[in-house]
Formats: sequence, structure tokens, C-alpha cells
Amino acid sequence: MVEKEIQRVIDEKVKPYLGEHNGDIEFLGVENGVVKIKLLGQCSGCISAKYTVENIVEASLKQEVPEVKKVELISFISEETLDMARKILNKNPI
Repeated sequence: MVEKEIQRVIDEKVKPYLGEHNGDIEFLGVENGVVKIKLLGQCSGCISAKYTVENIVEASLKQEVPEVKKVELISFISEETLDMARKILNKNPI
């Protein structure tokens, strides 16, 4: 039930805000009051991501879902980025 409440708050409050900045968010799960999220779009590489997580995502969730203690940003490197890095690292010097 907590998962549904978290998803509702993300959909109704957080996503519209991030959408204004060409970003998005994915709810990955919750365990012991710690919500795990992934930022997408422009938000994924933004230098203000920590501020966004603490002041937008965490504040919104804590206000409406008392079970939420903390929000944790999970960063993933895309396969596309990994492939590009592999190509760069595998180039032989002339």
C-alpha cells in the first residue's frame, strides 16, 4: 500500500515539476522507509540532482507519506554510455 501512495505522490507532484525541466523520475522501490529512485532525462546528469532529491522528491514524499524516512538516488550508467567508453578505451594509439 505504501508503494501505491509513493507512486501517486511522484505522479501527481514530482513528475510535473521535473517535466518543466525536461526531466523525469522512476520509482524503483522502498525498503524500511528508504525510497529508491532514478532521475531521467535532463535531471539524470544535472548538477542540482542532490538538491532536487532532497528538496523536491524527499520533501514531497515525507509530507504525504509518513512512512518515508529518506529518498536515495540510484545512478545507473546506460549501456550506450558504457559502449562509448569501451570504444574510447580500446582505441590503439598510432
